[in-house]
Amino acid sequence: MAEAKFTLDSAPKLLLNSLALEDYRNNHWPNLEKAIDRLLLHNPTDHISVSYAQIYSYVYKCVCQQHSELLYNDLTTKIANHLQQVSTSLEVSPPEYFIENFNTAFTQYTASLQCIVPVFMYLSKFYIESKLNRDLREELMKLFADHVAEKHVNTLIPLLIRANSTPFHVQPSTMAGVVTGLYSLRPEWARLAPALFSGFIPRINPPALESLLPDYAAHDQKLQLELSMKGFPRGDQSRKRANDDS
Repeated sequence: MAEAKFTLDSAPKLLLNSLALEDYRNNHWPNLEKAIDRLLLHNPTDHISVSYAQIYSYVYKCVCQQHSELLYNDLTTKIANHLQQVSTSLEVSPPEYFIENFNTAFTQYTASLQCIVPVFMYLSKFYIESKLNRDLREELMKLFADHVAEKHVNTLIPLLIRANSTPFHVQPSTMAGVVTGLYSLRPEWARLAPALFSGFIPRINPPALESLLPDYAAHDQKLQLELSMKGFPRGDQSRKRANDDS
């Protein structure tokens, strides 16, 4: 009899759980998915019409209905699929535009996270942080590293080195954004091109040794000579001499 009573008492709860799951699949997640699409695909400089209060409300209901794990899995799967498409589009990018296109993809993604992470705050606080001991933004940035940056870093680094040796071949802000972005994703990537990364990341190299100062000076002279041979002047020498004479 006790077993029968347990079954009868459990029936309403099972029915409620089933209805809640159906509501999640037919209502909450489809609306969240549409909002995520708009946030991922919009240009950061464009206005986007998204009701953040409505998104937050859906997230709140999902967590209260004990669908946190399901929502987290759907969210990360959705974003991972989007990033795989981003990676595929970069594969056909011409080399001369690859750095700019990578920077655009990275900038757009980080801008979208500034909207996505706050509206999923309730999920983050009551599931991701408390149950998984993780940080939502770090997890989503890791997805970019895994699905985009890691797949293209061996193509990107040589292009960055080449661009860095030709001033203004790529906009300095773009160079800085890509190099610092790669370092923020995985600092160990700096080992692939220490000289490149040290030009954008402070204190990435060990302190200079006094015994190596002549080597540093020789390297600087070599760099200035290479720039001069490529047509970049070393300053207005006539003005300098005129100032000295005065």
